[in-house]
Amino acid sequence: MLEKTIKNRLFELAEPEYQKFAAALIPNIDNVLGVRLPEVRKLALRIAKGDWRSYLKQAEDEYFEEVMLQGMVIGYLQTDIEEILDAIAAFVPKINNWSVCDSFCIGLKFTKTNKIRVWSFLQSYLLSEQEYEIRFGVVMLLDYYVEEEYIGRVLQRLDAIKHNGYYVKMAVAWAISICYVLLPEPTMAYLTSRTSLDDFTYNKALQKITESTRVDQSTKQRIRSMKRK
Repeated sequence: MLEKTIKNRLFELAEPEYQKFAAALIPNIDNVLGVRLPEVRKLALRIAKGDWRSYLKQAEDEYFEEVMLQGMVIGYLQTDIEEILDAIAAFVPKINNWSVCDSFCIGLKFTKTNKIRVWSFLQSYLLSEQEYEIRFGVVMLLDYYVEEEYIGRVLQRLDAIKHNGYYVKMAVAWAISICYVLLPEPTMAYLTSRTSLDDFTYNKALQKITESTRVDQSTKQRIRSMKRK
């Protein structure tokens, strides 16, 4: 499938009314066509079943959906893990908004059967100075590593992140809230220890915990009482 054909197909799928809605959700970009994500996924699956290597080499980044499509194609790849990781490494620098980042991460389901290798791969992103590289690492942790075997290391990595980017702070807060919902005991021990989280991230994590329908009211009261003034 030629790149020009792909771009034309995205234009055909674009909906003007949906474009207004989608663009409003991602305020820091202005290149949204307005293609619904299920349609992008269908196209990605079709590409992944064909000559995806040629596609990824020549794929364009002019529109939000073109970048989203590349990320989804990578999520569907059936090839050697190192080739997938190479594709991920080439793609991550293209991430410039939360939507592409989070959709990309949730599609990398091969992580579930390659935990050790992917954990090692993610470490450089967690130590990065780039906002969306860090967010990529954090969202990967919350999607695939919030489990007993990794919880200590996950909380340690989250606590070590020191970046002022809003989308980093929000991702860390989100990740900690997921840690609490799934593994409350070690996460509460972390929250009541000498955590080095900044006040904004710490309080936002508490807020997200209290917003969960999986946390009872008495626990929510305790969490609210832990807020830093």
